[in-house]
Amino acid sequence: MASTEVQRAVQRLRGVVVRTPLLTSPAVDARLGRRVWVKAENLQRTGSFKLRGAYNAVVCLEESRRAAGVLAASSGNHGHALALAASLHQVQATVVIPADAPVAKRGAIEALGARIVCYDRRRQRRDEIVHRIAQRDGSAIVPSADDPMVVAGAGTVGWEMLQEVHELAAILVPVGGGGLAAGVALAASGQGVKVFGVEPEAADDTFQSLRAGHLVPIPSPVTVADGLGHTQPAGLPFEINRRLLCGVITVPEQAIGEAMAYLWRHYRSAAEPSGAVAFAGLLHAADRLPEGPVGVVLSGGNVDWPAYRRLLDIALERTEGNSDATPASVLR
Repeated sequence: MASTEVQRAVQRLRGVVVRTPLLTSPAVDARLGRRVWVKAENLQRTGSFKLRGAYNAVVCLEESRRAAGVLAASSGNHGHALALAASLHQVQATVVIPADAPVAKRGAIEALGARIVCYDRRRQRRDEIVHRIAQRDGSAIVPSADDPMVVAGAGTVGWEMLQEVHELAAILVPVGGGGLAAGVALAASGQGVKVFGVEPEAADDTFQSLRAGHLVPIPSPVTVADGLGHTQPAGLPFEINRRLLCGVITVPEQAIGEAMAYLWRHYRSAAEPSGAVAFAGLLHAADRLPEGPVGVVLSGGNVDWPAYRRLLDIALERTEGNSDATPASVLR
């Protein structure tokens, strides 16, 4: 893939996605000694960056394939985005979702008319379920990450950031399947901007895979960042990330809650745990990043509110008056 695919996606997405704002906080800038720009994809339609990739993939399908319906496995946000993309094209969407997915995410998918198929993420293989449904119904599979049009659409996040802030030294991006990181890295390629992925220590499949130089499966992770709980990176994004990412930062679970608290306190932004992971990487590894302004992707805000309040209360109590940072590991 080349960065030109991201440029084409920009054109396809005009008038469909929101050009989300870049937020700043003088207090955070002063603490870190650098300008920090937070890309607020929690304000995107469907509440996350996922609409960019899902719509770009759906619009690129041949009309006959699209008419048969679209299908995906998702922890929630990709399914929500695909449901909207399908609705805009007046076709049926089916989403295979974990039985323990947040209620808010499942409800949002159903509200757009998509069919829901639940599975047990510890006992069943979701990809097998997806392929059975595709064979039965003839639906077109739209992966959450492992698709060039999904990656290109996700890359428009980075393209927008670089259009608005020309002096960025680095961009931090959460890593699950790796599509967002790969897309942003493509958008930034050749522009002198270093892109770092960030993932939970408990779900460090990309960290381990990049260190090994090949895909490394890990046991089913348990992390508060449910959208990043992958057992191994998606193939296409991994190949791009292996070539273009400058490193992967891993953060402990506690750091994710603290980042959510920071985002609320200083930016008045509600981030789901997966959406706050890149900011956690900034707080806990800022001294290992290149000098200069940093962009951080807040990738989503589809929170289960009771769980969000609990996490925020715990994190605010723990971090009140505490400026110490927990060390994080970085692969360079």
